[in-house]
Amino acid sequence: MTHSLMPLSGTKEEIYIQLLPQLQHLVRDEENHIANLANITAALKSALGFFWVGFYLVEGPWLVLGPFQGELACTRIARGKGVCGKAWEKQQVLIVDDVDKFDGHIACSSKSRSEIVVPVISSNRVIAVIDVDSEQLAAFDNVDRRYLTEIADLVAGLPGLKAF
Repeated sequence: MTHSLMPLSGTKEEIYIQLLPQLQHLVRDEENHIANLANITAALKSALGFFWVGFYLVEGPWLVLGPFQGELACTRIARGKGVCGKAWEKQQVLIVDDVDKFDGHIACSSKSRSEIVVPVISSNRVIAVIDVDSEQLAAFDNVDRRYLTEIADLVAGLPGLKAF
């Protein structure tokens, strides 16, 4: 079955509001979590024009690169390392306005200037993170936090996705 996004327009918040039901519809009948994560990243990149967006999946002591859209990325990130590893360790959303000022930032791309990482939590455990990078400083705010958290909650309920 083919899907395409309905055209989205408006403010960033209006785009997220239009996107959420489309994502829910997109994943509703698909049981393969890789296919769902791939489509979610493509939809986010298409709708919001992110420089890089993707998932890292928890595998033992590692976050392992999952479906993403953008330039090549780091393959494995240890718990507590970089923005992704810190968000996993703290089980909270991290917004970094300037990645060069984040102690321990892992520079997968020198073009990345700011970042938001949102944990995907199921049964009180982080099972993945949504990682979004921008080429602009301070690109992310509470609007991104709110709606990416809603998307993380959607992902947490997907069949087949769990920490390994």
